[in-house]
Amino acid sequence: MKLIITIKKIAVRALFISAGAIFYTNSAWALLPIQHWTEPSGARVWLVESPGIPMVDVQVDFDAGSRRDPAPQAGLASAAGAMTSKGVKAGPGDAPAMDENALGEAWADLGASFDAGADRDALSYSLRSLTEPDLLDRAARLAARQLGQPSYPADIWQRERARWSAALKEAETRPGTIAAKAFSAAVYGSHPYGQRATPETLARIEAADLEAFHQRYVQPCRAKVAIVGAVTRAQAQTLVQTLLSQLPAPPAGAAASACAPLPEVPAVQPLARAVREDIPFASAQAHVYIGQPGFVRKDPDFLALLVGNHILGGGSFTSRLMNEVREKRGLSYSVGSGFSPGLNAGSFTVGLQTRPDQAAQAVQVSQDVVRRFVEQGPAEAELRAAKDNLIGGFALRIDSNRKLLANVMNIATNDLPLDYLEHWTDRVAALTVADIRAAMQRKLQPDRMVTVVVGGAAPAAAADAPAAAGLSAAPAGARP
Repeated sequence: MKLIITIKKIAVRALFISAGAIFYTNSAWALLPIQHWTEPSGARVWLVESPGIPMVDVQVDFDAGSRRDPAPQAGLASAAGAMTSKGVKAGPGDAPAMDENALGEAWADLGASFDAGADRDALSYSLRSLTEPDLLDRAARLAARQLGQPSYPADIWQRERARWSAALKEAETRPGTIAAKAFSAAVYGSHPYGQRATPETLARIEAADLEAFHQRYVQPCRAKVAIVGAVTRAQAQTLVQTLLSQLPAPPAGAAASACAPLPEVPAVQPLARAVREDIPFASAQAHVYIGQPGFVRKDPDFLALLVGNHILGGGSFTSRLMNEVREKRGLSYSVGSGFSPGLNAGSFTVGLQTRPDQAAQAVQVSQDVVRRFVEQGPAEAELRAAKDNLIGGFALRIDSNRKLLANVMNIATNDLPLDYLEHWTDRVAALTVADIRAAMQRKLQPDRMVTVVVGGAAPAAAADAPAAAGLSAAPAGARP
């Protein structure tokens, strides 16, 4: 038994070294640089050769997230991703069409996996496989069929649509869903980031719409491909070519790499004034959201804001919000804040739950903490502790192929430099109190934030609020 345990420890340690510990120092980082090139098809590729484990992870992204959904058909991108696993058309040669059961069995036989899904900014396809040549080739060819030739069976879509609609209707009975929906609508207005799928928008989506969405956005020249694993550049090029081989060819006479530019998604507009929305709801806990539009991911202030938010509300029990709202006053079990930057400006959000009779106090304390932090910035001791925490935990951000893949795709999506990860800790270490304060003042306007409370005690001024929407607006504050 002792020998078995020792062997297991050695195996675990070897796996950890190959997957993570190699990234602990900048000198070691040079062993696994990010390679980048553009394929003749126009697809752009980012590769990290990680030979320690005979496995490869691949992510293929297209600018086809929910921000591309037509407003009357919110949910279209997510539906296109979810239906990828429901069937493929007949393939080249004598490859038969496959339904969802056949696809599931095929992936199980390969011991590999393929997934698809959409977030705000991208429609993503992910492949994980061992790198044994014959196995990887078969996995890549099957993935290529799902990526390039999904069948979008109408009867299966009707089934999935009904299931999704029922789940949405059930979610609308929860105060958390109501609060999040109201907050998103108030922060984003008519911007696509504020759109949410509803039973009504899903009812307007047919199988033909999924097919049209796929044909418009999922093209080789629009692909961004991140690869991490035990493959060489030559093998990676073959893998990419196979994965994209079933996508439609460009029109006759057009260059393979030529893609017509997609329409620009409008910028998220800053708030003109503070907005307060109190929504009655019979619940044991009031749900509170406070926030505003934030910034795009490639903003040069990103790291200063990451560190600043860690101190303000992202650092769990060490944050100011947790200290003031929970520790000192016992108003909430948990409270936090965060930025959600993307290709467009995501939101800054403070969130908490509290007893309905304490909601007003919890809101006031949270607002005061944010305002004071924006005005004054962090203390030197707070900044030092935040740096120690973030720098000390950096290796855990890249200690597996999948985590590293996500970081590489972040670089690809947001046009960050290839050495972004290499210099991450140095850039965090160099930040000063003045840097944090200036970045927070550039991005946050405490007097122009949205406050949504669902299930709180009726505010004293409720009788004076607009009856139709329960909205009240504070005077607009000066923008720094």
